[in-house]
Amino acid sequence: MPSSFSFKKLFPFLTIVSFIQCSAFGKDPHGTHLEKIQKSTNYDVSREQFVNRRADILEKMRENQNMFSLAIRFIFGGDKHQRPDQKLPEVKPDIAEFLKKSDGMKFIWFGHSTFLVNLDGKILLFDPVFSSSASPVSFMIKRFQDAVISLEEMPPIDYIIISHDHYDHLDMETIQFFKSKTTKFITPLGVISHLKEWGIADDRLTELDWWESTSIDGLTIVCTPAQHFSGRTGSNANKTLWGSWVLLGKSERMYFSGDSGYDVHFKNIGDKYGPFDLTFIENGQYNEQWRAVHVLPEETAKAFLDLKGKRLVPVHWGMFDLSLHNWYEPIEKLEDESIKNNINLLTPKFGQLVKTKEETLFEKWWKMFLPK
Repeated sequence: MPSSFSFKKLFPFLTIVSFIQCSAFGKDPHGTHLEKIQKSTNYDVSREQFVNRRADILEKMRENQNMFSLAIRFIFGGDKHQRPDQKLPEVKPDIAEFLKKSDGMKFIWFGHSTFLVNLDGKILLFDPVFSSSASPVSFMIKRFQDAVISLEEMPPIDYIIISHDHYDHLDMETIQFFKSKTTKFITPLGVISHLKEWGIADDRLTELDWWESTSIDGLTIVCTPAQHFSGRTGSNANKTLWGSWVLLGKSERMYFSGDSGYDVHFKNIGDKYGPFDLTFIENGQYNEQWRAVHVLPEETAKAFLDLKGKRLVPVHWGMFDLSLHNWYEPIEKLEDESIKNNINLLTPKFGQLVKTKEETLFEKWWKMFLPK
């Protein structure tokens, strides 16, 4: 069963602990909240779940998988370089410089799909995972290395934006750090149910359906489609919606793919809101067997072109091993695609401050760690 947070590795464990109270599981929508989200055109009442544009794409994907052999490969197989042998390079971010008023966007990538953006003076944190693992338990799906800064060192965050409820995108420990802050949250439909269970007040929560938007002091945030799935226990699949995000600033605009297989939504989003000054597109944790829910590197490049992007920042790699490929394969393959397609590929180190209005030196830092 493919998944961004590796049901492949977690499933045997989850089938046991699902019978035990685990706060990290969160809580699915219920009551009047469930009645509200069931009105979405993306919710299939007969199936009692959210669906993709092609409603049966997940079933077809699973029909072509041998779950036993896949589990064996995850336990005993996979590339021997799924994790780096040593600490990857990082830069202590200059938060004071990040916060300075300036033209254009600034961002800092922390690995995987966690990144910080300053757009029109609004400080936005995407899919923050700062705990030690992308799992309901700390001993599974461990980070390659600690985050380059702690949550206590982060600047005040105006909004946290979540793409979906898998563990490598929605982390209970990180969310609970913000309980005492003024930070607000924006999620796809249903995901706020988990946040409320973890103590975040209703007046700090906004949920959106695909193509719905909210505005903040001139900044427009749009929830846009993705092709993926959701769930945190292995038995509650697709009770909450997944999505991608468009941010329309006063002079610049950006896109974040969340997790998604390749489909027409990339072109639809590009036609409606492109071109984008920055695109953050997943590139990692893929496999041909679950191509429906995670793009391959050549599809990352194709999605970028569909979106009419100007700069491509690959995310969803570099911090967790959730697939069978080696840790550096995604960036190596995407580098080849960027050369073939003349794509402006940005490859910051963890913590490196990037400004869209200034030239930034990007090293091919991962090549120092390739096996000899």
